[in-house]
Amino acid sequence: MFAQDNTDVWQHIDEKSGNTQATIEIWKESNNTYLGPVMDLIKQPDYSPPPNCLNYPTPYTNKPLLGMAVLNGLKSVEGTSSYNQDRVIDPLNGQIYDAKMKLNPSGKCLSLRTYIGASILGRSQIWGSIQ
Repeated sequence: MFAQDNTDVWQHIDEKSGNTQATIEIWKESNNTYLGPVMDLIKQPDYSPPPNCLNYPTPYTNKPLLGMAVLNGLKSVEGTSSYNQDRVIDPLNGQIYDAKMKLNPSGKCLSLRTYIGASILGRSQIWGSIQ
C-alpha cells in the first residue's frame, strides 16, 4: 500500500505507554524520495510537547515541531517493501538517527528501525496507518 499509494498518515506510538505521540504524513516527492512531516503532536498525561525545537541540532533549532520533516530522503529498495534513508529525527527529543523502514504485508503498519552506527544497537518502532 505505501509504495503504491505514496501517501498515508501514520501514528507514532510510544513503546512504553502504547499511546499515540504524533501523526506523520508520508508522501512521494518529485525526485522519487519520500518526505514525512509531523502533522500533529498529541499531549500525554506526563508530557506536553514544546511548540518549537528547543536545543535541537541545526537546522532544526527553534523551528516549529508541527510541519517539521522527521523523514527526509527516504528511498524505496527496488523489488521490496523496504525503505532506506540517511537520517530520521525524533520529533520529541531532537535525536538524529540512521533509519530503515519496512511496510508489513497488510500495508497497515510500518516497522521503523532507528540506530546510530550499527542497526543491531538501535531500537524498533511500529507506526500504524490511520487511513
